[in-house]
Amino acid sequence: MKIVVIGADGQLGSDLLPVLGKYSLVPLYYPEFDVTRHKKMGEILKAIRPDVVINTAAFHRVDECEDDPEQSFLVNAVAVRELSFICRDTDAVLVHFSTDYVFDGEKRTPYVEDDVPNPLNVYAASKLAGEYFVKNIMKKYFLIRTCGLYGKAGCKEKGTNFVDKIYKMASESREIRVVDDQYVTPTSTSELAGVIAELIETNKYGLYHLTNEGECSWYEFAGSILEIRGLRTSINPVKTKEYPVKARRPFYSVLENKNAKSVGLKGFSFWKDALKKYLGQKYGPPGLPSKEKKVSGKTFSR
Repeated sequence: MKIVVIGADGQLGSDLLPVLGKYSLVPLYYPEFDVTRHKKMGEILKAIRPDVVINTAAFHRVDECEDDPEQSFLVNAVAVRELSFICRDTDAVLVHFSTDYVFDGEKRTPYVEDDVPNPLNVYAASKLAGEYFVKNIMKKYFLIRTCGLYGKAGCKEKGTNFVDKIYKMASESREIRVVDDQYVTPTSTSELAGVIAELIETNKYGLYHLTNEGECSWYEFAGSILEIRGLRTSINPVKTKEYPVKARRPFYSVLENKNAKSVGLKGFSFWKDALKKYLGQKYGPPGLPSKEKKVSGKTFSR
C-alpha cells in the first residue's frame, strides 16, 4: 500500500511516519507541496497514485482565522474540496482531520459523531465546511475529529504545543494563568497515529472521534504537567471572560470515541497516563522540584 502524508514534518505527521513504516510512504512538505495550489497538488498526487492520502494540513491559529477568514476557508475548506476530487478521481482513500471545535459546548456531556455541529468561530466553521466537502465528494474516506493535540515535534504553526509551553514556563519558575472553565480531552499524537494506522487497514469508512479517554479543564491539564514533573511553580485559574480573545471557544468540547469502539479499534489510554508517558519520553525522569517563584505571567487559552 502506498501512502502519502501531507504535512509529514508537522506534529501529527511526524508521529504518523514511524507507525506507517511497513508501507510505501511518500512524505510531502510545505511549501514544496501546498494544498492551496490546486493544479500542482493534482499533478503531484496523480503522478504518485497513492492508495491512501493522509492530510494533516490546516490553518488552525484560531484567533488569526477571525482576522483572515478567507485564508481559513482557503486552507481548511476549499483545498479540502479540491483534494477530495483528486482522491476520488484516482481512487485513493482520504484521511482528513477536523476538530472538536465544530461543537458549541452546550451539551456538557461528551459529543458523539451523531451530534449536530454548531461552530462558534471562523476556524471551526471552515473545518466543518471541509467535513461537508469530504462527505459529499468522497465514498472512501476517514474523517477524524480530535482534540487538544500534543506531540514531540510540536505544532509548526504555533511553534510549540500546550504541554511544552507550560513545561518551559514552569521550569523557568514563571507564574502561569490558565483558563479553568473550558473542558477538553488532551490527546497524544503518538497514540492517535497508532489508531490511524489500524483504521486505514479496514474498510470501515466514515466519521470518527479519536481522542484519549477522560476529560479535564485546561487548568487541570496544566496542573497535571507540573505535578508529573515535580514542579512547584505557581499556577492560577482564570475564567474565559477574564481573558478576552477574538474567537469564541466552546466551554465543553469533549469527544466520545463511539464509532471507533463500535468497530473494535484499539482503545486509547486515559489522558493523564498518555501525558505522563509523553513527558517521560521527551524530558526523561522528573528532576528536583523547582523553587516556587511568582513573576509576571501569561494567560493561556486554546
